[in-house]
Amino acid sequence: MTETFETIRYTADIIVTRTDGHVLLIERGWAPFEGQWALPGGHVDPGETSRAAAARELAEETGIYAAPQELDLVGVFDAPGRDPRGRYVTFAYHLTVIRNTPIEAGDDATRAEWWPLDALPPLAFDHAEILAALPAHFAR
Repeated sequence: MTETFETIRYTADIIVTRTDGHVLLIERGWAPFEGQWALPGGHVDPGETSRAAAARELAEETGIYAAPQELDLVGVFDAPGRDPRGRYVTFAYHLTVIRNTPIEAGDDATRAEWWPLDALPPLAFDHAEILAALPAHFAR
């Protein structure tokens, strides 16, 4: 019997909602899905938890700073094929902020914008599925 091993990459994504029912999305600056809208997120660095990575990526990509313990776990998303680069497992977190929270795109995000939850653009990866997993009481 031959054993095969799959390389699995570990990532974290973050859903940021405002108290007025908007969600924060970034426009991706490179492939895959360059120019498309997505949740902030990225790879977990060595020695880092997924929660800490979500907080770091949020700050790098949107200018919003949050302590890792402020983030609530939404779920783990690991479907094969969710990322065209290979097998990726992401831990998705949620944070609610007030309406006037400033944002500034950075790192691999070319833009960061607030979108009404009921009028979202097409999303990269499986980010629509991740958003759908957000309990309704967190969405507003």
